[in-house]
Amino acid sequence: MRPVPASAAPGQESVWDYPRPPRAEAVDVRVTIDLGGERVVDTRDVVRVLETSHPPVYYVPIAAFAPGSLEPAAGRSFCEFKGAARYLTVRGGDSVAERAAWNYPTPSAGFEVLADRVAVYAGPMDACTVDGETVVPQPGGFYGGWITSDVVGPFKGVAGSFGW
Repeated sequence: MRPVPASAAPGQESVWDYPRPPRAEAVDVRVTIDLGGERVVDTRDVVRVLETSHPPVYYVPIAAFAPGSLEPAAGRSFCEFKGAARYLTVRGGDSVAERAAWNYPTPSAGFEVLADRVAVYAGPMDACTVDGETVVPQPGGFYGGWITSDVVGPFKGVAGSFGW
């Protein structure tokens, strides 16, 4: 059963207005990611993926990560739209976040822009920001969207959302 979308105020987006299949788009924002007391990413080279019922997932270039902060991790998954994903471990300071990031080395048609980019789960990080605002991780253990004050839900990942 589809939930009732929250009303978006001026300057906000409803995730229920996002497309399915999803859309990848370059955005002019600054993204930072901190782990273990260190800044592992600080970039304005950002692509976000928008999909119905999900907060945006932010992808940054692999090259934007501090040297030694990414390493391959076990496991793979498959997205019907973006293709086969691999997982990555993120290191910062004395902290290690296993399988806390992913990318699509050979993405499906329409998502080629993601090939050399990585998305990070916000939960295991010290902080992830978009234009200085600390994000809230998307609910649930699988999805990697970042919630900011300019998006409204309800968001896929909450209890009872499996069938959305």
